[in-house]
Amino acid sequence: MGEPQIAPGLATEAVPGQKAAMSDITVPAILQHGTPMTKVSVSRQKPVTLRLDADQGQILYDTKKHRIIPIESIKELRSGSESRYYREQFQLTQELEERWLTIIYICEGRYKTVHVVAPTKDIFRMWDNTLRKLYAIRQEIMSGLGSPEMREALWERQYWKGSDEENDQRLEFENVEKLCKRLNVNSSREDLERLFKQSDVNKQGYLNFEDFQRFVRLLKFRPELDRLYKCICSLNGGTFNFATFDHFMRTSQKSTLSEAEHQKIFVRYATVPERDRPLPPIPPTVETSIPVAVAVNPVPSQSTSTPAPSLPASAPSAIVSTAPTPLAADSTATLVSDGVLTLDGFTSFLSSPDNSAFTDQNGKIWHDMTRPISEYFISSSHNTYLVGHQLVGVSTVEGYIRALLHGCRSVELDIYDGENGPVVYHGKTLTSKVPVRDICQAISRYAFVASPYPVIISAEVHCSLPQQEMMTDIMKEVFGDALVSAPIDGRPKITQLPSPEDLRGRILVKAKNLYVTEHEGVQEKDVTLDTESSSTDVSSSEDVITDVRSEIQELKADLKDLRPNFRGLKSDLRKAKEAMSRVAKSSRPSSVAPTTPRAVTPTPAKDPKAKTKTKMSLSLVSLLVYTVGVKCRGINKKEEYAPEHVFSLSENTMNKILKQGMMDLIKHNRSHLVRIYPKGTRLNSTNYEPHRYWSAGAQLVALNWQTFDLGYMINHAMFQRNGRSGYVLKPKALREYNKEMLGKRTKHFLDVTIISAQQLPRPKDASGREIIDKNIIDPYVEVSVHIPDWTHSPFLPDASVKAYSPASGPSAINATSARTITYKTGVVKNNGFNPVWEDMLSFPFDCVGDMKDLVFVSFAVKQEDKEHDGPLAVYCASLGSLNQGFRHLPLHDAQLSQYLFSTLFVEIGIRDA
Repeated sequence: MGEPQIAPGLATEAVPGQKAAMSDITVPAILQHGTPMTKVSVSRQKPVTLRLDADQGQILYDTKKHRIIPIESIKELRSGSESRYYREQFQLTQELEERWLTIIYICEGRYKTVHVVAPTKDIFRMWDNTLRKLYAIRQEIMSGLGSPEMREALWERQYWKGSDEENDQRLEFENVEKLCKRLNVNSSREDLERLFKQSDVNKQGYLNFEDFQRFVRLLKFRPELDRLYKCICSLNGGTFNFATFDHFMRTSQKSTLSEAEHQKIFVRYATVPERDRPLPPIPPTVETSIPVAVAVNPVPSQSTSTPAPSLPASAPSAIVSTAPTPLAADSTATLVSDGVLTLDGFTSFLSSPDNSAFTDQNGKIWHDMTRPISEYFISSSHNTYLVGHQLVGVSTVEGYIRALLHGCRSVELDIYDGENGPVVYHGKTLTSKVPVRDICQAISRYAFVASPYPVIISAEVHCSLPQQEMMTDIMKEVFGDALVSAPIDGRPKITQLPSPEDLRGRILVKAKNLYVTEHEGVQEKDVTLDTESSSTDVSSSEDVITDVRSEIQELKADLKDLRPNFRGLKSDLRKAKEAMSRVAKSSRPSSVAPTTPRAVTPTPAKDPKAKTKTKMSLSLVSLLVYTVGVKCRGINKKEEYAPEHVFSLSENTMNKILKQGMMDLIKHNRSHLVRIYPKGTRLNSTNYEPHRYWSAGAQLVALNWQTFDLGYMINHAMFQRNGRSGYVLKPKALREYNKEMLGKRTKHFLDVTIISAQQLPRPKDASGREIIDKNIIDPYVEVSVHIPDWTHSPFLPDASVKAYSPASGPSAINATSARTITYKTGVVKNNGFNPVWEDMLSFPFDCVGDMKDLVFVSFAVKQEDKEHDGPLAVYCASLGSLNQGFRHLPLHDAQLSQYLFSTLFVEIGIRDA
């Protein structure tokens, strides 16, 4: 076959500020032209040609339809032994493993998986290495660490390639019109012709790549930033020098950095006026570009309250002079004394990591990790094995892999007897089963990829003694030294839980145990396992009836909306009714938890209705060191629990405790772990709002990670913090149990000005292609503040003009109620490219113990008259990590995957009432 042709990476000089590492990326020409591969599924193998469109950042292949996988929609790449689980499932030979590539991505809001086998090891290595590098670029940009220049270069390459249909390095006016339609730019033909001619500096009648760069800079001109820039300058003598910048940082941005630190930031974006020069153009050789991924979806338009911003008649000079002349290190003093920020320099600063919207979301571990583990909120999942419905869903190792790769630190296993060993599935339901060994192998492989801190396995053990022994042996074999089976460092009796740092790289097992001796080891007597669990919790009969009716109504609504899948959904409905009939029966007081014949031990009790207890293996007891599950006997001064004792509470039980008062629970949670789990009647795997339980100090607030709802979004926002490590230090008031602090209630206003959005996304079809139709959407922004329901009444100022209403009460299909207040901006008509609102919203909220970490703000960009379609883009953050001032917020799709180019420009402020 010979040596593959290599297309060189984009030169560093072409994009000032771009990291050198990015310039080293090469894209083999053979991948661009396409390579034969074998596509593998559970039912068959068939040949396909896989092609990499580097500039548009897409993988393309043909089946019955022309399929597209945007690189930024990829969630994971697995190769070699990492994909062994699938190869073994498909019963294929091990010889294929060294050429196997699995691509997991999201399309139409669902996880999709493509398995391909390369014809040779060399072809495999080219695909594997190139895709991982391109994926890393996009992840770096989306994490906020990539430079604005790199982002701009990727954008230009992607849309240039997508517009140059003839691949002749030129864009005719018709191509430009199509591009603007794709970008949701709703301007007149006359305006576009004027900008086209203005960009065609050589009067060629078409745009080459340099001309195209000029055109998009005119197109992207942001009048709202121009107004802001001029306003700042007018308040400071008409110039944006260092003194102006320092004042802006302290007053508008509420910066607490020193003057020296402000100087370091200023010199990165400042220029000495006489040294300004135009930006060196990127060479228009498409083959040499860094590949770009399109993450575009729905599209917006122009305002009812604000006129549609027209395209500028001419570009300000700053738009075409973005690159400052590089200065030597000893010239820093010159920049500080003589330098200024041009409009472009100011724009670059506002969208850079130096002006991040977040205090601790840049990938670094910020929090002290040496405190006892009970002093942290811990990212936790419920029924981790499920990827769908609670009654008829699929159990798979994928749930564990996805959760662990997103920083989850507590996963759940419901373990039952299987034909060939213990299996995991949702008891009393029709969900499928997965061997415990497969799940342990997945946990072992992925436990510490996203975070080095400990993983807690919450095991609900319903299997017989022999299979408990098998389960323990499997865990010891698979996890090896990582499994905690004795106190660390040979420490004596536990008086305080270890820290996340102490347990770095370790795996802990939590299971219920009704008897723990005061000394090491277990006495010579039966140790029994409580059969209550999150998998069998069904609340009261009355709750069941109410919640089941709500679930059935929701399923019926699904049937109406999704007629193509009528038969499947109708089957789901029938199965749900059958399963819930069994669940309702099991909720009666006289019910007995099902057990396996081998596991049943007659209980010598006089009460014939007494529950049957299942013996517990002593080898399993040996694994319960710092996380010993016990039955909750109440939370008060009379009851004492050892530091390692953990109990699990359903949301129903927790809600009753919260109504009775939180102080005893907060005190208990200062030194003990408590796990909260969703009630059993959340059949569609909906979630509660976790912050109401965090406010009581609960650490392990478990959610259904397969459901992307409000509860999941708040959980995601919390654990984006602290380097996405899955551990977030609790607020001081909860860690110290300071009654004076916990009794302090303050009242505030969150002031949010929604200024503008940039390049709102377009939806994609099932093939991964953008849906481009004649409809130009009319976007608006809905902002909500989510406040824990403190023991106080909600704060609502008397003078407030806008109505305040708490969320509706809890039900099976709605999140548990906490305080929520929501306002909307006006609508911008016919503009999905750069809508400008400049609407100010003011939200009253109260805070207990200065715990702003537990107050969340969410943003949803929606379409007028299409609210039922769901939001175009969303974002959510904790007020404890949200910086004030002018910030660009990254936007995500409904599954919280970040868009590559879409942002929301806002001004944020918090003031005391």
